[in-house]
Amino acid sequence: MDHEDYMREALELARQCLPDGDVPVGCVIVSPDGDVIGWGRNQREAAGRATAHAEVEAINMACSVVGNWRLTDCTLYVTLEPCPMCAGAIINARIGTVRYGAKEGKSGCCGSVLNLFEERFNHRPRVYGGLLEDECRALLEEFFQNLR
Repeated sequence: MDHEDYMREALELARQCLPDGDVPVGCVIVSPDGDVIGWGRNQREAAGRATAHAEVEAINMACSVVGNWRLTDCTLYVTLEPCPMCAGAIINARIGTVRYGAKEGKSGCCGSVLNLFEERFNHRPRVYGGLLEDECRALLEEFFQNLR
């Protein structure tokens, strides 16, 4: 599988948010061997938890799968640029690479508002934005248009 294939999996998870009224964001975490070891989707509305973001859900699952809180050399694919909470979780989990789709101008912490990964934390993942950006953005735009 390649980067676009993993992001398509994240997009499918994002689409699963729609029936619950959650903002459609999906995430997968891939091991250095190429196996998907964690996945998540936004579930704030469905679960009633402020921290039920796609990245946090995926990180929790991946940590359970590997039996360790360190996800060194793993790659996280997410359809929307991570917020401050999720960027912090990525740093704390020691994820090696982040690949995201659409930018998030209101809370994005990979460069849109600020870049937490360039600060003086003890871990700095590599970050690549714009992967399947048009598809990721279109799903979000459709969701918000339907709210109006």
